Amino acid sequence: MANSTVLKSSIAKKVAMALSGLFLITFLTLHFAINFTSVLSADAFNTASHFMGYNPIIQFVMQPILVAGVVFHFVMGMVLELKNRSSRPIAYAKYNGAANASWASRNMIVSGLVVLAFIGLHFYDFWIHEIVYKYVDVNAIQPTRYYEELNHKFASPIRTGIYSLAFILLSLHLWHGFNSSFQSVGFNNKYSKALHKLGYTFAIVVPFGFIFIALFHHFNQI
Repeated sequence: MANSTVLKSSIAKKVAMALSGLFLITFLTLHFAINFTSVLSADAFNTASHFMGYNPIIQFVMQPILVAGVVFHFVMGMVLELKNRSSRPIAYAKYNGAANASWASRNMIVSGLVVLAFIGLHFYDFWIHEIVYKYVDVNAIQPTRYYEELNHKFASPIRTGIYSLAFILLSLHLWHGFNSSFQSVGFNNKYSKALHKLGYTFAIVVPFGFIFIALFHHFNQI
């Protein structure tokens, strides 16, 4: 009975981890779609950013949920990783990880921690900046300021390089995590193969799309 309870608890944690990951993937897709408008049109990016920045539902409901989702996902990841390690008290005499799993799957905790650090920097750069701008300094509303601010963020080659490196690691994290999430929630049918391909495509297109946006603004300074 005890083993059954432990197993159910472990499965529940994996499902919760997977669902929080899928939620963050949804946010990432929306974030990418908005940022990509900056490549197409400064006016479109300003309009979308202004809406996101002053919509009370997004600011006071969705953002706190997002922050909670980020914290939950990475804390749960740490818990599961430590649990997996503790379940093997005797180290293997010889273990060739590369022969049994991909680098991405074997280093989810590493890529995850780097991505978490990057998200913290991202919040500091953009979210904290917005809070100070609107509620501390109480600046006047300027619907056309967003494109210039974004462009300025990528003027530094160091910042642009760190940003790009973080998204390469996010790509590796998603490469394993996207499909792992669907497996954890029991999605296994005739559509699984197509879903795996979608996951791999997403893990490449979206992170490298963010890198493209960063490089675009770095080399097109106003």
